[in-house]
Amino acid sequence: MIQDHDSERMRKMILADKIINERKKNGWSQEELADMLDVSRQSVSKWEGAQSVPDLNKILKLAEIFGVSTDYLLKDEMEPEGVSSYYNKEDSAVGAVRRVSMEDATEFISLKKEHLPGIGLGVFLCITCPVVLIMLAGLTEAGKLPIGEGAAAAIGLVVLFAQVGFAVFLFISHASRLKKYEFLERETFETEYGVDGMAKTRMEENENINMRALTTGVLLCVLGVVPLIVCSCLNLPSVIIVSTVCLLLIAVGIAVYLFVSVCGVHSSYKVLLQIDDYTGEMKKRNARLEPMTRVYWLSIVVIYLAVSFLTSRWDMTWIIWAVSGVLYGVIRAIGDAVVKNL
Repeated sequence: MIQDHDSERMRKMILADKIINERKKNGWSQEELADMLDVSRQSVSKWEGAQSVPDLNKILKLAEIFGVSTDYLLKDEMEPEGVSSYYNKEDSAVGAVRRVSMEDATEFISLKKEHLPGIGLGVFLCITCPVVLIMLAGLTEAGKLPIGEGAAAAIGLVVLFAQVGFAVFLFISHASRLKKYEFLERETFETEYGVDGMAKTRMEENENINMRALTTGVLLCVLGVVPLIVCSCLNLPSVIIVSTVCLLLIAVGIAVYLFVSVCGVHSSYKVLLQIDDYTGEMKKRNARLEPMTRVYWLSIVVIYLAVSFLTSRWDMTWIIWAVSGVLYGVIRAIGDAVVKNL
């Protein structure tokens, strides 16, 4: 009886994979396929999640829409006999859509797990690079160090540039290893049998870890500001306020490290499933907005460094990043709306 139950579940998963593969091959969303079948999007989602099976009429309709036989949909071992008349013309104009095998998918996830922590460390080093400079400046100003302001600034700048330099090394070395599968986040692709099921299963297993990392990161960003606000309101000595600024930068750095190293791995499953921010439509939209994003953040880096060096107020100029992050969200939303209407 247990064996019959397992066999039934396996058949559901195989059918689910075939529906997912054929839908993605034609470049449709779940909503679009649901409209063609005159069912709800939730119904299509349940079929693709192996939670339910379409009735016979819907199987016949699916076979007609996909341009395949009903035998292909219902039997395990058969390959599709035809090519859908609804095939994405845009893809066919460009050329054959890339196919991702189980081996490719497994290697992609392994590379993400191996190299994202290194990239996350690089981001952490960039965020915290002014900490030593800010702390030394604050201690020198308060007369807590036996060295002059010039010497303190020199030591702080050496540490700052050393951290940035090592961060750049990490970015280049780790990002180059991921370049092989860069197309997964930029192009529409097809997955071979079993890939979607594997990605979905691993994503569910990873959900709790991802949620803990996400929650911890958000709490660090929020709570890291509290000591700074409290100290500023109580008019405490400047050296204490400077210390809270350093603490905030470290808290944000740890939070971003978690976002990149843990949440980034979770996103790799979404990349393979082509859901959320990795649907065909979102990839095209992101490709159009990428030049704007690069110019924006490069400009922010230049502004931050220029203001910091000219004013020597590294304890205050970190606010530029907070304002820039909020402003980027607004600019990105406007850009999305403009691109969507083009």
